[in-house]
Amino acid sequence: MTAEAAADERLRRWRLVLGGESADGTGCSLLGADVAMDGALTALYGSGAASGGGRTKERAGGLGSSAPSVARWLGDIRGYFPSSVVHIMQRDAIDRLGLATLLLEPETLEAVEADVHLVGTLLSLNKAMPETTKETARAVVRKVVDDLEKRLATRTRSTLTGALDRSARTSRPRHRDIDWDRTIRSNLKNYLPEFRTVVPERLIGYGRASQAVRKDVVLCIDQSGSMAASVVYASVFGAVLASMRSIATRLVVFDTAVVDLTDQLDDPVDVLFGTQLGGGTDINRALAYCQSQITRPADTVVVLISDLYEGGIRDEMLKRVAAMKASGVQFVALLALSDEGTPAYDREHAAALAALGAPAFACTPDLFPDVMAAAIEKRPLPIPDPVSGAGTAGARF
Repeated sequence: MTAEAAADERLRRWRLVLGGESADGTGCSLLGADVAMDGALTALYGSGAASGGGRTKERAGGLGSSAPSVARWLGDIRGYFPSSVVHIMQRDAIDRLGLATLLLEPETLEAVEADVHLVGTLLSLNKAMPETTKETARAVVRKVVDDLEKRLATRTRSTLTGALDRSARTSRPRHRDIDWDRTIRSNLKNYLPEFRTVVPERLIGYGRASQAVRKDVVLCIDQSGSMAASVVYASVFGAVLASMRSIATRLVVFDTAVVDLTDQLDDPVDVLFGTQLGGGTDINRALAYCQSQITRPADTVVVLISDLYEGGIRDEMLKRVAAMKASGVQFVALLALSDEGTPAYDREHAAALAALGAPAFACTPDLFPDVMAAAIEKRPLPIPDPVSGAGTAGARF
């Protein structure tokens, strides 16, 4: 590309960004498909006419009030922009223009580009959704859930199967089942310098896979509005874990009430439509229920997924975590289970959990299998970026 062409392309891009008001300063005119693209952007981000002092009115785009016009706009942006940009524009339309109410229309849902954030919005509208829309909404949610399962299931199963096998050690392993690293370390006292070798007096091996349940996993999920993406991912992971015969999985969601959705784990879409996003938060009450379901504490992993803004009894919550850990439960606290990074969270409660040996940190879906594997093997958690006041990578259970 020549320097002149590069300069023209920069002007074109700035013209699309600035919206073509008289004072945008580009002096650039759009042609062909760029005109239609500009119209789609203006509908969402367009500013009003210029006012005195060279200022412009607050941006106030508009998509109209009818579902067909919104459906056409959604179809247009999918043709003009890549999926990553479409997802951002849809999210902005929901926030800026009240698109959430129009998602109750089947025409709008059929045109939308489905992603985790859209699923969260649909779940928050679940109770207000008319019957004519619910079938379409379930199809949208099903598409996202199926895509997530394809992306996450294989690695989760392989990672946790390996962790389960390694956690079931035997002192009389077959040759192919010997864990040579641990065997050598446990027999270093038998090192013979003259032969430069270690005599393996005691063999340590991986336990052979069995169909028996070896670990109990309890997923305890905060369903307050800010945790929407975490609820989606946790429900998918819950279904994946439930499909593994060697893990008994329980899924509990809570706000100020507690709902056990374990019997719906064979279909994560049913789990998601069984949640009710929004409302208050009573972590203590949720943990009390989870604690009552634990029958094998030494073989149980409890995963609390919450931003830790507790509306219940704080001291009781911490006492329950301490009691579970003292009984042998492996306790994991995730501030979020999403791709967005560290959310807003209660730092005081995070620090209190860290003091109990349960560091709280945000976890991406790709890291979750490794976190669960560490919990199953009772290893230090693989914390990606230590959160101030919420533990470090070296913290143990």
